Amino acid sequence: MKIDVTLEITPKMVQDAQGHDKKSLSGHLGTHFDVMNKEFPLEYTQRRGIVFDVSGIKDRDIGVFDMDLEKVPADSFVMFYSGFIEEEGYGSAKYFKEHPQLSDELIEKLVNLHISLIGVDFAGIRRGREHPVKDQYCADHGVFVIENMCNLKELLNKDVIMNTYPMRYQGMTGLPCRVVAETM
Repeated sequence: MKIDVTLEITPKMVQDAQGHDKKSLSGHLGTHFDVMNKEFPLEYTQRRGIVFDVSGIKDRDIGVFDMDLEKVPADSFVMFYSGFIEEEGYGSAKYFKEHPQLSDELIEKLVNLHISLIGVDFAGIRRGREHPVKDQYCADHGVFVIENMCNLKELLNKDVIMNTYPMRYQGMTGLPCRVVAETM
C-alpha cells in the first residue's frame, strides 16, 4: 500500500504562508527539503523509513530518551510524528514560530547514526535563528531535512520504504518534493 505524506497545497495555504514565512515561495512552500548548499544524492530517493510517535511531548524539546534510537539503521529516513500539522494547520504564525523542535543532542545523535533523511510534520527541526544553522549542520554531514510532512500517523509501527523526489531546482536552499511511503 502507498501513502502520500506530502502536504497538499491550496491557494489559501499559499496566501497564509506568504504572510508568515518570507521563504515560503522560494522553495520552502509545503513539503520540502532544506538542502542548504548541497546536492541531493539520487541514492537517497529510496530509503527504509522509521516513524517515531512524539505526539505526547509538549512544552519541551524532543530528546534522545523519547525514542529507541537502537532501532534506527544507517542510511534510513527517520521521521517524527507530532500531530502538529493536523492540530495547528499549515501556514499560521504559530505554525512557523511555535512548532515542536528536536533537541541539539538528538540532532547530533541522528547525524552520528549516519542516517540519510530527517522528516518532521512541522516547520523545522529547530526554531528561529537556530533553524538554518541546524539544517546546515545536517547537510554538512550528508543528512537532509524534510519539513511539513503529513499523514505520518498512518506509518506508525509499520515497515516502510520511503520514496522521495525533490524538484530539480538550482541554487535554492529549499526544494519542494513529493514523498510517498510504501508499506511492506
